[in-house]
Amino acid sequence: MQNNWRFLWIHLTLLLALLLAVMPLPAEVKLFRPDWPLLVLCYWVLALPHRASIGTAFIIGFLVDVMVGTVLGVNAFGYSVVTFIVAANYLKIRNFSILQQALLIGMLLALYHLLLFWLSHFLTGVYFRAAYLWPVLTGMLVWPYVFLFLRRMRRQLKIQ
Repeated sequence: MQNNWRFLWIHLTLLLALLLAVMPLPAEVKLFRPDWPLLVLCYWVLALPHRASIGTAFIIGFLVDVMVGTVLGVNAFGYSVVTFIVAANYLKIRNFSILQQALLIGMLLALYHLLLFWLSHFLTGVYFRAAYLWPVLTGMLVWPYVFLFLRRMRRQLKIQ
């Protein structure tokens, strides 16, 4: 029972990230909102790849699609691709410093946003604007704090 309670914390952090993704913000700030669910997913895939995987990423991405109102499957596909890359290389990424991880997360977020744009362009006719990439920069800047907070929580609660 104790282990199931600890496993629930992973889902609670993902739920909190989903809430942060849809929290109402002013229009000026909304452009800079980091991709909270993807950042939290990347952490859990790095820390516990046997607990969070591509299936988890697909479900979270699908929930983001439903909550944000995008074409179903677009975020799910992007989350799955990024999570696959992280899961395939988690042993290497763990050995990077936090700065190197932040740069890598920035590249993965850029890949996610370019995949999202590409799919949205073909499905709905959206055109590219440079403002689409602001969440990449903010996600890169927020990554060390997300990483350190979740690692501290994982160690204190002994989540395995």
